[in-house]
Amino acid sequence: MRAVITGGAGFLGSHLCDRLLAEGWEVLALDNFITGAEENVGHLAGNSRFRLDKKDVSEAFDVDGEVGYVLHFASPASPPDYLKFPIETMMVGSVGTQNALELALRKNARFFMASTSECYGDPEMSPQREDYWGHVNSVGPRAVYDEAKRFSEAITMAYQRHHGVDTRIVRIFNTYGPRMRLNDGRALPNFVYQALSKQPLTIYGDGKQTRSFCYVDDLIEGIYRLMLVQEHLPVNIGNPQEITILEFADRIREHFDNAPEIIFKPLPQDDPKRRCPDISKAKRLLNWEPRVPLEEGLKRTLAYFKQEFRNGKVG
Repeated sequence: MRAVITGGAGFLGSHLCDRLLAEGWEVLALDNFITGAEENVGHLAGNSRFRLDKKDVSEAFDVDGEVGYVLHFASPASPPDYLKFPIETMMVGSVGTQNALELALRKNARFFMASTSECYGDPEMSPQREDYWGHVNSVGPRAVYDEAKRFSEAITMAYQRHHGVDTRIVRIFNTYGPRMRLNDGRALPNFVYQALSKQPLTIYGDGKQTRSFCYVDDLIEGIYRLMLVQEHLPVNIGNPQEITILEFADRIREHFDNAPEIIFKPLPQDDPKRRCPDISKAKRLLNWEPRVPLEEGLKRTLAYFKQEFRNGKVG
């Protein structure tokens, strides 16, 4: 099986490359490197079944040879990234998604759409089930990401219904692990960067908003299982163990001898108050649930971040 992975040099895309190669696949990774990094897949340079091409999939593209699967993971994903690249985020979620779908259609390949829990917006119900339509501000600053992904889901279902493309959609909840960019704007790398830099940990709002953190290995396992089953409608993949941001900051502080203080700043517009997946569908359909405890995942991730910090890589 040969797969094309857009955003293949990103945090999740690079881990997906690893997994498919380990399963015996051939992988072509495409990335324009505005948020991805070639070093994320540098360890694969000598693998004859792997190739990396610099490509902006928001522009028309084609791929030589047979393709069995197209996996669309290209997009800025952290708030600072999609606020810095708002047009690029909208384009890769719209035109980029259609270009990837067109490739799947031409190659008679399966198509996998990496969507997000942000489709639920600032939810009015928790935990969030796949049949919940969400509560999204379509003209707020976060809309460039939220609405791009909602459009991606809609056009993916349109290609499935109209053209018969064999599609999958995963809604990814907060994920962490090695190869995240230190200080990329999300809670975990921000807290760790601030602690390593001997700065106070910044919490936005009162810290009572919740998130649920899934270790990357668990997420990739869920994605791989979804690739292999017959299901076109979205599936949540994430950790249903909810934790407040304040509690999470305290968990980070426990890993530092001189625990940094915490400071509070105003909550950004439309920041969700709760984020927790209902994974009943994933359990039933995929026999999947996360296995890596938060403490174990934090140890692995902190070891990676500390090495990155020593190497001067901070974002």
